[in-house]
Amino acid sequence: MHLKFSQDIETLLQRLADRPLTISAILAETSERGFSLAIGLLTLPFLLPMPPGTGTILGAVCFLLALQMAMGKHKPWLPRAIANFKFPKEIAIGLLKNLKRLTKRLEKITRPRLLKLAQNRYVWRLNGLWIAWLAFLLALPIPMTNPLPTVAILLLAIATLEADGLLMCVAYVWGIAVTIFFGFLGYSILQAPGLILENLSLSHFLN
Repeated sequence: MHLKFSQDIETLLQRLADRPLTISAILAETSERGFSLAIGLLTLPFLLPMPPGTGTILGAVCFLLALQMAMGKHKPWLPRAIANFKFPKEIAIGLLKNLKRLTKRLEKITRPRLLKLAQNRYVWRLNGLWIAWLAFLLALPIPMTNPLPTVAILLLAIATLEADGLLMCVAYVWGIAVTIFFGFLGYSILQAPGLILENLSLSHFLN
């Protein structure tokens, strides 16, 4: 079975032979599927080393596209300055090839399933809201945590594109686990100053 995701990536790789890759080109090439494909492409770099500042831009665009899904939009829109952003050719080819490797592995397990769930318009909007939340977690300046929400976003983007309701459920379970982890992490960070002061007071008392 050949995923739509793989076909879109192949088309974009061919396009790179004679012209730069822009976000607007991705959206134009994939139409409504552009939501899922663009979100997948914008999220994948979070699994790889990135130049400083790049993550903020990519995360913001991913968040904006996800909000449009949550609002029930079926045609992606971005401000012109963002839509015309050109990916450096080497980076674009690397991203597409890495994403293609990922989709080849998913081809073994991904197929249209639980279609009443996967193709429900309200689920489409819920997926957008969930991706927006995960993109927010992705933007938090917490070292070494990027892969956690990234995996959930990628799974949900591919599940949405391929109408795989079962994979959607897996993505939601992973996303809930990630949310709980971030909640625990946030609680620990908030408690840290109090614990430090408590330890300092205890040390002072013992001395």
